[in-house]
Amino acid sequence: MKIGVAGSVGLDHLMTFPGKFTDSLVAGSLERISLSFLVDGLEVRRGGCAANIVYGMGVLGLNPVLIAAVGKDWADYDAWLIRHGVDTSHVLISTTQFTAHFMVTTDTELNQIASFFPGAMSEARNIELGPIMDKTGRFDIVVISPDDPEAMLRHSEACRSQGIAFAADPSQQMARMSAEEIRQLITAAKYLFLNEYELALAMQKTGWTDAEILNLVEYRVVTLGSKGAKVESESGEFVQVTVPKEKAKIDPTGVGDSFRSGFIAGLAWGLSHERCAQLGSMIATYVIETTGTQEYRFTAAEFVARFAEAYGDAAASEISAQLK
Repeated sequence: MKIGVAGSVGLDHLMTFPGKFTDSLVAGSLERISLSFLVDGLEVRRGGCAANIVYGMGVLGLNPVLIAAVGKDWADYDAWLIRHGVDTSHVLISTTQFTAHFMVTTDTELNQIASFFPGAMSEARNIELGPIMDKTGRFDIVVISPDDPEAMLRHSEACRSQGIAFAADPSQQMARMSAEEIRQLITAAKYLFLNEYELALAMQKTGWTDAEILNLVEYRVVTLGSKGAKVESESGEFVQVTVPKEKAKIDPTGVGDSFRSGFIAGLAWGLSHERCAQLGSMIATYVIETTGTQEYRFTAAEFVARFAEAYGDAAASEISAQLK
């Protein structure tokens, strides 16, 4: 299965606040917030939605194609992804901009306050899928993850016009996109990925009902935090899975991206939606146990053992057959 993943590549600046953000919010004054949090730690790690997704697929043994705009500081990151099985030969390298930066502070309740500077990502609108496929062959599915909004819309339109299945993943760009842009992005998507809050935000911004959004896509995949994830369709399919027990809750940054990497890997392996969602949840658990979105490690034997503990031996045997 040939998979293209479009979206951001960035450097994550991860900070921790030894308290709860909510303790510093004053009821009745939220329209005039002016706050500064003294943080305990700062870690700078590789990140970006598309990069996190392709990294997860790569460690599972796939060879996804990264479709992204990166900065002139790309060389080290490039070597890292290539080493982990990612095809980076089609990225657009800016001659003037640096790679995007994501800055996030996490409190003791795993709530987060974040900012994102796009940098080279703003040039992603200049990427065309056609020339890439002329070199790689036609994609079986394109994952459109958070990116320059114009690029996201162009990729979804290109997929529709050429009959290519695509997964729409608006995630962090949901807050920026208009109702019409959201509709343009997700209409006719094979899969729509959202978390609970993003689904509620989409309904609020567009005025659509839950059912109307579901009607625009073939399958909707909603992550539910500690409650797991669900896959549903207008035709009546409904699957819900739990999450494996984590060894520790260190940092939730990148958990959604890693879920998507596991889910799409499951599709590439021909697994059921239930197994895809379980695979995504297992990868997400590894991420929440580490600082950084691409720092998790596992052996095939360890992964299968934890999968069996969470979902049973029969489910684990299906995964074991695919892991190299």
